[in-house]
Amino acid sequence: MFKKDLDLEKRWGKLLLAIEEVIGKKPADLNGVIFIIGVQELGQGFKNFSKEQKQDLMHIGICKVLSLAGFYELDFIDQDGWPHWKLVKELPFFDVLEQEKLLKIQVLDYFEQEFEVIIK
Repeated sequence: MFKKDLDLEKRWGKLLLAIEEVIGKKPADLNGVIFIIGVQELGQGFKNFSKEQKQDLMHIGICKVLSLAGFYELDFIDQDGWPHWKLVKELPFFDVLEQEKLLKIQVLDYFEQEFEVIIK
C-alpha cells in the first residue's frame, strides 16, 4: 500500500469515529456512510425507509458526493422533497478498488465542505 492510500485509510477511520460520535453508531462501511449522506441530503431525518427508498438514498448520497467533483448536478426536487440528479460529466472507468477510493475521497471532501469537519 502506498503512503497516499495509508493516509486515505487513516482519514477514513477518523471520519467513521467522528460519525459515531454524532449518531451513536459507527457505520459498517462506505455504503453505510453514503446512506447517511443520502438521509442528510433528503433532509427528512432518520426514519424507517422501504428497501426501494434505501436504494434511492444511496443514489442521492453518491450523486451528492460526486457532484463535488463535477460529475453530477442537482436537477430538481420532486413534490415529496426527494432530490433528483443528472450526470453532467462522464465518470472514468475504474475497477472496484478505484471506485471505492474515489468515493472515499469525495465523502471526505463532502464532510469537509458541508460540515467543516477536517479529517487529517
